[in-house]
Amino acid sequence: MKFKAILIILVLSVISHSKAQEIESPSFGKGIFNLVGKDSTWSMKVGARMQFLALASWENNHGDFIHGESAFLVRRARLKFDGYALTPKLKYKIELGLSNRDMAGSSIYTSNTPRFILDAVMKWNFYENFELWFGQAKLPGNRERVISSGNLQFVDRSILNAGFNIDRDLGIQIRHHFNLTDTFVIREALAISQGEGRNVTTGNIGGFQYTSRLEFLPLGLFPGKGDYLGGALNRPETPKLAIGVTYDFNNNAVKTRSNQGSYMVIEDGFFETNITTFFVDAIFKHKGFSFMGEYANRDAKDPIAKEKDGTPTGKVVQVGTAINLQAGYLFKSNWEIAGRYSNVDLNKGITGEDLVNEYTLGVSKYIVGHKLKVQSDVTYVDTDNFNSRLAYRLQFDIHF
Repeated sequence: MKFKAILIILVLSVISHSKAQEIESPSFGKGIFNLVGKDSTWSMKVGARMQFLALASWENNHGDFIHGESAFLVRRARLKFDGYALTPKLKYKIELGLSNRDMAGSSIYTSNTPRFILDAVMKWNFYENFELWFGQAKLPGNRERVISSGNLQFVDRSILNAGFNIDRDLGIQIRHHFNLTDTFVIREALAISQGEGRNVTTGNIGGFQYTSRLEFLPLGLFPGKGDYLGGALNRPETPKLAIGVTYDFNNNAVKTRSNQGSYMVIEDGFFETNITTFFVDAIFKHKGFSFMGEYANRDAKDPIAKEKDGTPTGKVVQVGTAINLQAGYLFKSNWEIAGRYSNVDLNKGITGEDLVNEYTLGVSKYIVGHKLKVQSDVTYVDTDNFNSRLAYRLQFDIHF
């Protein structure tokens, strides 16, 4: 009896202790936990998200689709930390990528180490509507790229983004916004960056990259920042429209896609050329309907990389244009059907690449918005002078 009594006391003690150690956490999708200093001089929200992807593809061989690739992947696995220091006007964000794809791309330019760091940036609201960013973050490029990979309408971004986006870089940015009227909002962004992408440790090669963006919201702000969320999950009761224009100039760029792609190495250094990238995008939402369109154009002063004696190296700047159009309808059951058309038309005389058209049909179920969802899509790829392909993807997202 004494043993049973002691055992009961021990069990009750453990239960009581565990209850005392419970920490009140935010609701699902709003972070794992939020910390605030006793004197409110700092805060930190910790979050995590994962994407699990299954895919299969088939190649059209004279009318018969032959099975090609199939795979299961941890597409993304990330940790996020954000908050403020000393004052809510001085914010920070750190995002780490832990999946193999997130870390891929190590080279001598990144000290031959995995590229863990996605974002490491400070944001200082130094005067009224002005904000200064410094560190590594997404440049103010095309809308589809700036939308988080966890908030997309489809399983992943389009081929326009894959070939033309200017992604992340190290540098400074100035952001500002103002109201032209009670409802007409204008946003401005200007960035000066290193010009070679994220996690570069070898210092600046060539010149700097200059990016400017203007956004026009003539019908007012989107509820819940919906202009940077895929789909119409916030179901705006009145029509909402945002139009964006980005111009990017990379002075003496040394990579084939501005600050992306491969380095244009020559015998005694790097081939350098000025590269410009231009984007126009728009997003419209009303109730359950959503539409997004983008146009991209890249050009270069001299797109063919050459040795000092004029001999081509085989590397070329990926100059050309691309279009992405997508629309969807979200039913009240939070099932969504969406369609997308994407086109990439690189200059074949320079790049040797053929015209590519992609047609995608997607179906998504939003269980807790973008924080817990299942998405699938089917894509038909039509390429000049190559066999067409068919691909299917299924992805599960969870965000804490």
